[in-house]
Amino acid sequence: MAKYIVGLTGGIGSGKTTVSNMFADLGIEIIDADIIARQVVTPNSAALTAIAQHFGQEILLENGELNRSALRSKVFANDDEKQWLNALLHPLIRQSILSALAAASGDYCILSAPLLLENNLHVLVNTVLVVDVSVDTQLKRTCRRDNSDQQEVNAIINSQISREKRIGLANQVIDNESADLQQVKAQVTTLHKHYQNQAKTDDLAEQSFKK
Repeated sequence: MAKYIVGLTGGIGSGKTTVSNMFADLGIEIIDADIIARQVVTPNSAALTAIAQHFGQEILLENGELNRSALRSKVFANDDEKQWLNALLHPLIRQSILSALAAASGDYCILSAPLLLENNLHVLVNTVLVVDVSVDTQLKRTCRRDNSDQQEVNAIINSQISREKRIGLANQVIDNESADLQQVKAQVTTLHKHYQNQAKTDDLAEQSFKK
């Protein structure tokens, strides 16, 4: 297991994936909660079967995969349905995350999760890194990226914790408002060195404690 775990998060459209990829380019192992969430609902999985039984077969694409946009529309329009889905998926996702963290190597690794704070996954990490942009920037970037309806994107933003609370829970913050990749990369490089040092410090402290 990696000696030090960084929890990476940010609101929709913040550029979290861009930051995650930059850390990956530095050789850091990334455990991506979004990828794990897709893996637990692959065709013929128990979770996807339960979802189809609950919401109807129209929730599936012709190839048997989950129709994510259709599911998202149903969930964001109904809190009860959202709670049902979370009760089904969150334990499966959490267990897969724990397994991935246990298998991670290196001085430190990153747990990348858009709902790191909302789903209390931050209790699994040593430090929380937030990628931050304004709500207006979130809205503009997401609508442009996903060709989404503004109302739907607003609903997603409102379903996440507020920008102020997210920053308040952060140990480090990357400012991605300008979308200047070189500026973001410089912040990532600085944090990379910081996390390496923290991992070594924690390791030394643990060795001293064991003595």
